[in-house]
Amino acid sequence: MCLASSWVHAQEAVSAKQLLTNLASAVHSQNFDASFVVMKGKAMEPYRWLHGKKGETEIEFLSLLNGAGLEMVRVDNQVTYYEPQLAPYAIETDSIAGPVPEVLFKDIASLEQHYDFVLGGKGRIAGRAAQLVRIESKDESKYNYWLWLDIESSLLLKAAYVNQQGEMLEQLQLTHISITETPAAQLLEIAAREFPKALPNAERQNEPKVQDNWRIGWMPKGFELLKSDRHKLDLNNELADYYLYSDGLVEVSVFVQRPLPGRRPSGALTSGATTIYVHNTGHFDVSVVGNIPAMTAKAIAESVTRPL
Repeated sequence: MCLASSWVHAQEAVSAKQLLTNLASAVHSQNFDASFVVMKGKAMEPYRWLHGKKGETEIEFLSLLNGAGLEMVRVDNQVTYYEPQLAPYAIETDSIAGPVPEVLFKDIASLEQHYDFVLGGKGRIAGRAAQLVRIESKDESKYNYWLWLDIESSLLLKAAYVNQQGEMLEQLQLTHISITETPAAQLLEIAAREFPKALPNAERQNEPKVQDNWRIGWMPKGFELLKSDRHKLDLNNELADYYLYSDGLVEVSVFVQRPLPGRRPSGALTSGATTIYVHNTGHFDVSVVGNIPAMTAKAIAESVTRPL
């Protein structure tokens, strides 16, 4: 019975992985015009998302529709950001840093060591038949990520961060999608813009490194350091040492700075799946930010020490 169950689980994992692989392929090859909302508690952020292929050139557009507006345009391996009150700037990358984890548009196999891929049930999302695929964390230090994929096109229709009790903490829901033979006219107009020259990778990486300033004694399995630097925080203009970690699906930021005036109690704030945990040691403050459980953020913050 145990062997049969293991065999069924293995077959299911292969099928779920194949669907995720199909999603990555579909997102890069199909022409679509979609609208979606990201829901965090009572807050809601609406987006417009377009993608198309013009010959061998891949064009993608993502826009946050609320507030002053934010636009991101990707043409092959260059992404240009248009932010309010800032000059446009471009970086060399093959994916837009938006609400959907970038790994879902790449090689999903990189997650297999720390996540299981599991088939769920079928349903109907945005008027289309959908298949649920669950990306399940192998330990309780991280959330799970569930996706509902369009059965016909393999494109994403809905996604959610889900805790270990099965509660949806944050959702992304498509409200409209149009899949066409040719790219949308608006997308071709966007692609005709004059874009700034992308900053070379070598220049972007030539930043002050601060790995040795602090020792972060614990991280959940699979997390690796992506970058570290020292910069002033927008919130309080204080200088902080900054560390960015990722396990491929989730990014976690760690900030270490001198204690701010007035001793504040340690504690967590949450918004949807995002946790902000502030730990006051009396000698320095640690802030941990990421889509992780509060107990995980607390453990990371409390593990930070000065090197001996």
